[in-house]
Amino acid sequence: MTIATDPPKESFRLSMLINDTRYRSYTFQAIAVLALIVIFSILGNNLAQNLAAAGLNISYEFLGDPAGYDINQQPIPYDSQSTHMRASIVGALNTLIVAFLACVTATIFGVIAGVLRLSNNWIISKLMSLYVEAFRNVPVLIWIIIIFTVTANVFPQPRDFRGDNPTASMVGDAVAFTNRGVYVPKPVFEAGGWIVVAVFLASIAGIFLWRRYARKVLFDTGRIVPVFLPSLAIFFVPALLAYFILGRPIGLEYPELRGFNFQGGLTIRGSLIALWFALAIYTGAFIAENVRAGILAVSKGQTEAAAALGLRSGRIMNLVILPQALRVIIPPLISQYLNITKNSSLAIAVGYMDLTGTLGGITLNQTGRAIESVLLLMLFYLTFSLTISALMNVYNNSIKLKER
Repeated sequence: MTIATDPPKESFRLSMLINDTRYRSYTFQAIAVLALIVIFSILGNNLAQNLAAAGLNISYEFLGDPAGYDINQQPIPYDSQSTHMRASIVGALNTLIVAFLACVTATIFGVIAGVLRLSNNWIISKLMSLYVEAFRNVPVLIWIIIIFTVTANVFPQPRDFRGDNPTASMVGDAVAFTNRGVYVPKPVFEAGGWIVVAVFLASIAGIFLWRRYARKVLFDTGRIVPVFLPSLAIFFVPALLAYFILGRPIGLEYPELRGFNFQGGLTIRGSLIALWFALAIYTGAFIAENVRAGILAVSKGQTEAAAALGLRSGRIMNLVILPQALRVIIPPLISQYLNITKNSSLAIAVGYMDLTGTLGGITLNQTGRAIESVLLLMLFYLTFSLTISALMNVYNNSIKLKER
């Protein structure tokens, strides 16, 4: 009787780093990393020598100096005597605002257009095809300029709101559409106001939880739980109760015409509106194609089986098609969100002061610190893009097929 024994372990040799497939990939990766380190070291040393020869050095002390310029769209308090750091923060917030608004709006436009493009109604289908082909084949900069020109020439001037001018009147004595922008009421928070906001945000989270519960009940038992009316109640009732119980801690400051312009309220400038909607409708055309491709990727038998069970077309789309189509839609959707973020740097074309216009524009020209400003710009866009990718990848992993 023979006893099987394990073969003796082979001793490690340097030649195994190339010849042994177990180590070869690590060897090549280590070589690539070392090569990158050497290349960047050479470039960094060359930059330092050139700066020293020119009597310069890399310093970010200029961020503490007064900026000396105004910014038209200010999400936080700012004046010309604020520092370049403050100006950069204002520009970064303006970039985040327009990117967020454009991402949300583009998703809405894209989903609607993508679904309607597959409609059995010939007119609706062709209109959506015209929208997709028209907007995605024209550069986004042209759409930005077109929308900005339209808003600047179609809407009346603020002074036209004086008297009984029928062509210029406020909507509900609260909203004014002018060629300088849109003036809307501004919320004013008193003690307890943020509690109402927190309750409202919790209500939105509650809607998602209720919809998840209703879907789970449907899949587990086949029983349909009402969604629309309970969601509507969750959206309004808790926030309204908190608002009245706390003594109405949130008020509104209405815009008023004083002199030649509106004072008070919240101003949404025409440059922001033009950039926002241009990015939304342009990127929405690409998202529409992603949605259409995702829906077509779902087997037609799924739709026929759901219809055979008696489900209406709306429920078939929400419960059968879209959940499966999302696995195809989300990956390219991430790229579209990143494109919106990067395309927002075209804001300077219509005078919207984003980060590229402040830090990469006026601040760079005033201080002459091109290397420092460009490095900060790269860091911001890289950080924001990686954050979007990380969040969307978390969602993508949550909806992908999971093996049992």
